[in-house]
Amino acid sequence: MTLRRAVATFVAILLALVGLHLFAVSGRTIYRGGPIVTLDPQNRVAEAIGIDGDRIAIVGSEADVVTWGGRWARVLDLRGHALVPGFVDAHSHFPGSGLFAVIEDLHAPPAGDVATIADVVERLRRRAAATSTDAWVVGMGYDDSLLVEGRHPTRQDLDRVSTERPVAAVHVSGHLAAVNTRGLAALGYDARTPDPPGGRLHRDATSGELDGVLEERAMDPVASRVFAPAPLDAYRILREGERRYLAAGVTTAQNGNATMEQIQSLAWASRLGLLSLRLVLWPSTDAADAVIDGHATFPSTREEWVRIGAVKLFADGSIQTYTAHLSAPYHIPPGSDADYRGYRRMERSELAARIERYHELGFQVAVHGNGDAAIDDILDAVEHAQTGHPRPDARSIVVHAQTARPDQLDRMQRLGVTPTFFVLHTYYWGDRRRDRFLGPERAARISPARSASRRGLRFSLHCDTPVVPMEPLRLVWSAVNRRSTSGATIGPEERIDVVTALRAVTIDAAWQAFQEGEKGSLEAGKLADFVVLSASPLEVPPERLDEIRVLETIIDGRQAYRAPESN
Repeated sequence: MTLRRAVATFVAILLALVGLHLFAVSGRTIYRGGPIVTLDPQNRVAEAIGIDGDRIAIVGSEADVVTWGGRWARVLDLRGHALVPGFVDAHSHFPGSGLFAVIEDLHAPPAGDVATIADVVERLRRRAAATSTDAWVVGMGYDDSLLVEGRHPTRQDLDRVSTERPVAAVHVSGHLAAVNTRGLAALGYDARTPDPPGGRLHRDATSGELDGVLEERAMDPVASRVFAPAPLDAYRILREGERRYLAAGVTTAQNGNATMEQIQSLAWASRLGLLSLRLVLWPSTDAADAVIDGHATFPSTREEWVRIGAVKLFADGSIQTYTAHLSAPYHIPPGSDADYRGYRRMERSELAARIERYHELGFQVAVHGNGDAAIDDILDAVEHAQTGHPRPDARSIVVHAQTARPDQLDRMQRLGVTPTFFVLHTYYWGDRRRDRFLGPERAARISPARSASRRGLRFSLHCDTPVVPMEPLRLVWSAVNRRSTSGATIGPEERIDVVTALRAVTIDAAWQAFQEGEKGSLEAGKLADFVVLSASPLEVPPERLDEIRVLETIIDGRQAYRAPESN
């Protein structure tokens, strides 16, 4: 090599190193070559976006963004794909979907393939063979209304799995469980056990013996014993839950009823770098009370990564388990009582006292309410709390608000209450809401997003995972189309447009958590959390929105997920 060539090579290497150094210092990245769906106040679609470190620096024309980036910015070509804000989980139970790494998945189609009680038994036998002999055998996700037999598994059915070990099958709603004879004994339940307040033990109509089915607060001991994983299993649950959320484009996940143990473990997992996701944790009433009474403290958190959110309460249960509290009878009642309307999970006086206490102390509250009678209780309690302790922007949340009536939406608007709608009820259970639980008229009004939007009532949409898979894009599709699994349209008058649905899983969900200044839209100064999609939701036919795929999930300006097919 000549001296001249050696010098030229050295200079080239030096310049390359300088360039890498300048890029590392600037940390500037530009995305261009596809629509940038900002969901800002004007719902602009931009040509390019510039990221500086972990923040969005500029959104606008390609020329302006390239000029901002300068010579050393990294420029990434979207190749026609769309870039949208990261999806903000308005309500789920992270990392609940990761449970299926250690328990059996009993979901029926379309989420799974369990169709009969024999399938339930066989799946649980398979899980028993893979579970240590001193542990509960657990599955989750069965749906009695989709099983061929049209009923819940009983203790006798589950005794076919094992008579020596406790066995539990948790309903898809999470509001009911079936256990075997050994499981009843482990819980201390027998024929003499009274129904607990806010719950019910199913009994044989002739003998009065327990049949193994436990509703609402009667299943609390199952949850506390069964869902207390060993450290290694807890880690597997966390990793699998995160994988599923990231693959769905979620950049902020939520645990919507977190125990103190969960709050502490998730906060530490985030601090130790074991999680890529941001978290919003809604403490359970037990966790909140422990802090208020001075028996515990919430762990210190990095607010950008882990936020302690609303206190979670329950006013009623689930429509598909007949435990939601309605103001008018169920369309087809579960028994001989034609006036059956479900029941309260928490008495009105207790609900009002709890909401007033949390509200007075400055907590946000989020209250599960499916039935319209339960929603009346919630709104009465919020109004009472606001009258005694006015707060101009409390953002109290009605979770699910499934059968909210027009007058209740009007009242929410007056009280500053915001609903989060589980609109996937129209997809997974729409036909059975119409034909069995609510009848055609009430079923057409479930998750009344259009009625809320017409009133200027801000709302979000959620999946309630692990009840159904975490699929924000299916949420958008469902809110826009309101199609059931059979292809029927459930309440076309409650359809919303694509932009409104997208905002409900991004900026409006962030707003409900008091985080709209940091995330939820693509604007300068906000966190660099976004998703690359195979196509823009604004450009595909509405009926094909669920065909869009997540290609990349970016959190804090760094790639957290990349779809295998996009490599």
